[in-house]
Amino acid sequence: MTAKIGYSTPMLHVTNIERSIRFYELLGFATVDTDRCTPLGWARLHCEGGALMFLRAEEPMDPSAQGLTLYMYTPDLIALREHLLANGVRVPPIRHPGYMPSGEMELVDPNGYAVAIAHWGKSEQEAWEKRIGAKT
Repeated sequence: MTAKIGYSTPMLHVTNIERSIRFYELLGFATVDTDRCTPLGWARLHCEGGALMFLRAEEPMDPSAQGLTLYMYTPDLIALREHLLANGVRVPPIRHPGYMPSGEMELVDPNGYAVAIAHWGKSEQEAWEKRIGAKT
């Protein structure tokens, strides 16, 4: 099929784009484009394997009513958690649910959106590749 989507970027309505940029930069995102207005009306951020866009909300938003969780992965969850704590982010303890025994943590971004971050290193990748390879 030649007619298909090439990229997908979640766009979140937020009250303060600049504050969102600072938070997501702590997670490893980099700002790649904005409307260059003051204050910003929109911004696009990239990280290895992902992207996010922020659009300034014109009306009050209730992110908890959106039913959205951003699920992200890191090869070193312990180090990322320590980095966030050192930068003043309130981070819960790492938990180890059955679906992610290598660990995950759930936090809330500055606008109230749920962000779950899981440990996904080389061993998790190899186990996954083995599992899906057995099905093909």
